[in-house]
Amino acid sequence: MFDDELPPLSPDALGIAVREVVEFVDAGGWEQPPTLFALVPTALLMQARPDLIDDLDDRELTLIEQDPLPVADDSEMSEVEHLLGTTSWPQTVAGCVLVQEIIVLPPEAESDLDDALAPLLADRAAADRAARAVAVDHPDSTSARLVVAVTRDGQELSLLQLRPDDDDEGPLELLSHPNLAPNLVAALAATMEHDHDEFY
Repeated sequence: MFDDELPPLSPDALGIAVREVVEFVDAGGWEQPPTLFALVPTALLMQARPDLIDDLDDRELTLIEQDPLPVADDSEMSEVEHLLGTTSWPQTVAGCVLVQEIIVLPPEAESDLDDALAPLLADRAAADRAARAVAVDHPDSTSARLVVAVTRDGQELSLLQLRPDDDDEGPLELLSHPNLAPNLVAALAATMEHDHDEFY
């Protein structure tokens, strides 16, 4: 039996876990489907499943990769948010992280998107498809990974990893910006509000 009360997290715990997620996903290369990770306190996991944890593991949070989200290639972020609406976690999960590849455009490309969306605003799905098509085909578009993390105690972190040139083997560069992905932050936080009994 184990004590499933969540231990308090240090101020650095979420950032360290997100960095570990980014390095894990980056090792698999690009063009991966959206992936969700549960963040479980290592101390609780050690009590429940000592066979999974090294005695010398001093991480506060252990990553548990979930199955890739079944999202079609041409779908938009709103569909990921819809799938998150049916996701819940055991009480022993302290937080979660979503990694999703997106297309980033410079601010000056906004007029191109407006031109594509204007005739389709009455049909949200069509507008989403048109916006994605314009973004993918835009000469100044850049692929990136959006990494969004939340915890039960209200911490959140959103980062962007731009896809490097094929010959660029430098260190990972993670960018941050206020309100980078507020809808995904809210969707992930909502998954923390409904518990189920399974333990990871």
